[in-house]
Amino acid sequence: MTFLAPHNMPFAAALVIMAILAVVQLIGIADFGDADADMDAGGDGIPEAGMLDGLLTLLGIGRVPLTIWLALFLFLFAAIGISIQELAQGMTGTPLYSWLAALIAGGAALPVTGTFARPLGRILPQDHTTAVSTDSLVGRRATISIGVARTASPARARVKDAHGQAHRVMVEPHEAASEFHEGDEVLLVRREGNTFYATALAERRLSPTVN
Repeated sequence: MTFLAPHNMPFAAALVIMAILAVVQLIGIADFGDADADMDAGGDGIPEAGMLDGLLTLLGIGRVPLTIWLALFLFLFAAIGISIQELAQGMTGTPLYSWLAALIAGGAALPVTGTFARPLGRILPQDHTTAVSTDSLVGRRATISIGVARTASPARARVKDAHGQAHRVMVEPHEAASEFHEGDEVLLVRREGNTFYATALAERRLSPTVN
């Protein structure tokens, strides 16, 4: 099969990685490029960086969620690379070295990705425009989504900020004797580093307007 020929392996690998990213995004293990990215960056957005900022804009980075940008780049890299190899084989009877084809395809795919990402960014929701401070999540309700939260053993939880954007955070019980299971609703009461500490909603009488 030509697609799996040795000279096309970099491009086949790119498509496999693209498929993995799609699966990861669909099952909700990670939300790269949206609210999680804002939180990891400290919630203050991307700083101005002069020429670098202009280059990132030209490439379309920041116009769409990072996962979508990366998937688009990998697809174009693979499509351009396979096309180059087919063209080379048709013209000379032999494909290029895989590393040379990958280098050419990568250089060509970057500006093409930016060309597609910029208009795509005007269609997709602009999550990066509603970046919030990580500390602003304290006092909001969260739902345990993966694992069991115990003291010194945090679980992953999902919480929405004031703009309705979802964040995924690591949560431990505020009370040492407590533990939270998947589906439990909790109140985030404090943060230390990357870990939030929470109390179970069942243990407190809360107004439904908290979140």
